[in-house]
Amino acid sequence: MKLYYNPRSRATIAKWMLDECGADYELVPLDFERREHKSPAYLKINPAGKVPALVDGEARLFENAAIGLYLADRYPAARLAPAPDAPERGRYLSLMVFSTSQLEPSMGDALLKLETPPPRGWNDFDITQDVVEQELGDGPYLFGDWFTAADVLVGSMFIWKRMWGGAPGRPKLEAYVDRLLQRPHALRMG
Repeated sequence: MKLYYNPRSRATIAKWMLDECGADYELVPLDFERREHKSPAYLKINPAGKVPALVDGEARLFENAAIGLYLADRYPAARLAPAPDAPERGRYLSLMVFSTSQLEPSMGDALLKLETPPPRGWNDFDITQDVVEQELGDGPYLFGDWFTAADVLVGSMFIWKRMWGGAPGRPKLEAYVDRLLQRPHALRMG
């Protein structure tokens, strides 16, 4: 298994997932300054020319949500996802997609101090934070005591926010980030 990677990119999220799974993998570094992510060979793996990308035998994946979903199902012993027939599966899938369709773009708008008009297709950051707080409930993770791939995807956004110097947020979400950063394989930059 190969993860196409740059330590200053979203590929750190896919690496976190691989590490939580206990997967055996190779990091394939891509140099952005040399534009290796735009080379014809790499564009065959990820036509968008972005990282991360994961190659597992004949399987080729790009985008963190797809990689996270794939890895959690590929490594069931890691217990990072509800079984396909489990009642929690729908909520889990929703949170995985929410991380990239709502949370990431709304956080980007907030960090750039941009207004989020309704036609954009996602809620503003206050609303997305409300959703995450509600989904956290009183547990340490999104599924209570059970850490899942949804925590990697959703939690990584709040870790990035902190790394980018975003204003301290809500106490419940800040405590969530603190718990995530205590995990041995937590997202690290650089």
